[in-house]
Amino acid sequence: MIKRNNIGGIVGGLAMILAGLFSIVAELALGYHLSLGSLVTLPFGFVILGIVLAYFGWRIFNHAIKNPRNISLEQDQHERAISAWTMYDWGNSAFATTIMAAVLPVYYASVAASSLAPNVATAYWGFTSSIAAFIAAFISPILGAVADYKGSKKRFLTIFMLIGVTATALLYFIQSGDWFLASIFFVFGNVGFAGSLVYYDALLPHVARPDEIDQVSSRGYAMGYIGGGILLAVNLGMIMAVPELVPSLDAGLMTRLSFVTVAVWWFVFTLPVLLRVKEPVRRIEASEIGFSPLKASFTRLYNTFKGIRKYRELSMGLLAFWVYSNGIGTIIVMATIYGSELGFSQTTLIGTLLMVQFLAAPFAFLFGWLSKKIGTKRSIYLSLGIYTLIAIAGYFLYQEWQFWALGAAVATVQGGSQSLSRSLIGKMMPKSKSAEFYAFFSVFEKFSSILGPALFGVVSTIMGESRLSIASLLVFFVLGAFLLTKVNVDKGIAVAEQEERDMVAV
Repeated sequence: MIKRNNIGGIVGGLAMILAGLFSIVAELALGYHLSLGSLVTLPFGFVILGIVLAYFGWRIFNHAIKNPRNISLEQDQHERAISAWTMYDWGNSAFATTIMAAVLPVYYASVAASSLAPNVATAYWGFTSSIAAFIAAFISPILGAVADYKGSKKRFLTIFMLIGVTATALLYFIQSGDWFLASIFFVFGNVGFAGSLVYYDALLPHVARPDEIDQVSSRGYAMGYIGGGILLAVNLGMIMAVPELVPSLDAGLMTRLSFVTVAVWWFVFTLPVLLRVKEPVRRIEASEIGFSPLKASFTRLYNTFKGIRKYRELSMGLLAFWVYSNGIGTIIVMATIYGSELGFSQTTLIGTLLMVQFLAAPFAFLFGWLSKKIGTKRSIYLSLGIYTLIAIAGYFLYQEWQFWALGAAVATVQGGSQSLSRSLIGKMMPKSKSAEFYAFFSVFEKFSSILGPALFGVVSTIMGESRLSIASLLVFFVLGAFLLTKVNVDKGIAVAEQEERDMVAV
């Protein structure tokens, strides 16, 4: 037996402390409207929320530090593997925050595509994002099945990570007018990012035991929010503050250096999963012995589609996820532009984005804990219910403090809904085919950004404003929850376990 601190408690406590401190800063600092020199009205509850989160976070952190547990060497190695797995979320989320969401889109429009008309630059960015998503969605199921057959999940994760890291670092060389080269680098970066996540997710059922998969998945999302948020805050500081302090270091250079920091951050925090997580034992179907990897891949995909009724519960779970993810994805994608339409300041829009990153982390932990108390499906129902209320409240959004409040509400459920969806699907798939089925999960996730934004745009066009557009998203949450009621998780788990028993180790 060895003594070991509760890493989950330490990380969860720190996440709550960070979220609490940021909630206080959001009101006392970011709430101060610098351009007018007047305090924007924000609910004082943000300070109270911050104090409560920081207090209980400190209690949890202090208890975890002062009360190490006696565990076996095997359990210690298991927990170290889980910690190493979650660090990949910490590392790759920097690409999602800095490259996809906050910095590169602005740099692309204002610098790389400065020679183009603004609407053309926006259109090209949209085409670039769509092409990247399509390529990732097309190749993921094929290569996922290959990775399962060859027993090479970590190898494929490494390959896609290196593609993404290299392309991200090359963005440093993008200058004014280099929109085409920027688009190429972003496509490769996004394919590397999305592709690596398939194999990262595929390791989840192997790293986590069945009774802890919800908590491990939630912990991964929490780590992603913290890691991505920290580097985004650093990068925004580089871009906005450093040029003021050192005029020779202009914002353009700092922006390009921020791309390099993302590549380094992503690579460094991939090392733990590569070094500490073992490649799962290769298991294949007896009929596949002697197959080439590509033949095995296409045969598996054909049999999966042919036997769709066999995976009825898993398929229904993916369909439900796709439907309600349209609503979640649209809120994430359209929130900033909706706030801009209402005339809210950049301080509020960027500040809310950062707040969501940090505040979502402790609530991701909370939903992991909640799933143990009330079950995974009920926890997802709760998150969808809150999303429905958010969509309705979005119709009545008029003031900036309300935008902050809705952002805080989104933070309470964003990580929980996504992490528990990932673990729910993971429970109903054969472990030895996890890369193949998580590739389908990735495809559904990519195509979840089709219907929602389209409905948002149509309603906005018809009504002449976007208030009813945001409220209309409740359709996805209600329908998705209804479809989820049709999923018999226990039956899905039984099918997966039986198929796993029928496979042979090679």
